[in-house]
Amino acid sequence: MKVLTVATRGGALAIAQTKIVTRAVEKLYPDIKFEIKTVATRGDRDRRTALWDLKDSGFFTSQVEDALLAGEADLAVHSFKDLPTRPRQGLTIAAVCDRQFAEDCLVAREPVSSIEQLRESAKIGTSSLRRAIQLKRLRKDLQAVPIRGNVQTRIRKLDKSEFDAVILARAGVERIGLGEKISFCFDPRQFIPAPAQGALAVQARSDDTETCQLIAAVNDKNVRAAVLAERQVLVTMQCGCRAPVGAFAEIIGDDIEIHAFIADQQGRRFIKRQINGPASMAKELAEQIAKEILQAGGKEILEELERAKSTDAS
Repeated sequence: MKVLTVATRGGALAIAQTKIVTRAVEKLYPDIKFEIKTVATRGDRDRRTALWDLKDSGFFTSQVEDALLAGEADLAVHSFKDLPTRPRQGLTIAAVCDRQFAEDCLVAREPVSSIEQLRESAKIGTSSLRRAIQLKRLRKDLQAVPIRGNVQTRIRKLDKSEFDAVILARAGVERIGLGEKISFCFDPRQFIPAPAQGALAVQARSDDTETCQLIAAVNDKNVRAAVLAERQVLVTMQCGCRAPVGAFAEIIGDDIEIHAFIADQQGRRFIKRQINGPASMAKELAEQIAKEILQAGGKEILEELERAKSTDAS
């Protein structure tokens, strides 16, 4: 029996996501077994910094990738949205899979079924400036308050009356068995998620042909095409990790539909576009929508964000 070591973060969600991948592979190859190696990332150690104040990427992935490159593991499983758009030298994405839920959801302390039913000036916990800005566009009175911690910790803060509600990625809530806590889900075409949200990325070393071929068996080509289109929006726009950007792509038959936006950090300027076309041209369409957003004022927003970053650094 062949045993492979898979690296992942140590939280309940990361381990649940890793098991989704390993079980899928084991179902196809019963003679393959996996051992899970947990790795603490900077994001796991730093529970204070609001995610929108981060100044670099790879906050939740770099140390896992280090373990893979060092030969301490044969593959690694990540939430694809956490991976920087610039690939790590020596590593490749061998498979993209299990994107059942791309959308965000809201978990409220009191029963509600829509954003309108939240009380006036309700406090909404979110780790994402992208979510906070879109929330304020739905209701200006709502207060978006930074929150850190894993999914369970954030939901428990509702019981302590620290927040009226929290916004989370639906995929994470569902994967740890807390789907019944969800009050309602947002339409990802209207409340646009992070690029690649909900998808799992399985990394392997580029020169490990055997493992790459093995893991490729669980790759979902439609999911891969959609999330790579979303990430191409980031690549073309050359967004930093602090930019409030969302992208959602969906393949319907032979076509792909892409929604994307960028905003400034205060949410005063919000530029959103949509594009449709053949799925075979997903990358080109993603580049086109990104360029349209840049030309409509996105370039100026990114320049302002870069100036602010330089000011903070000094």
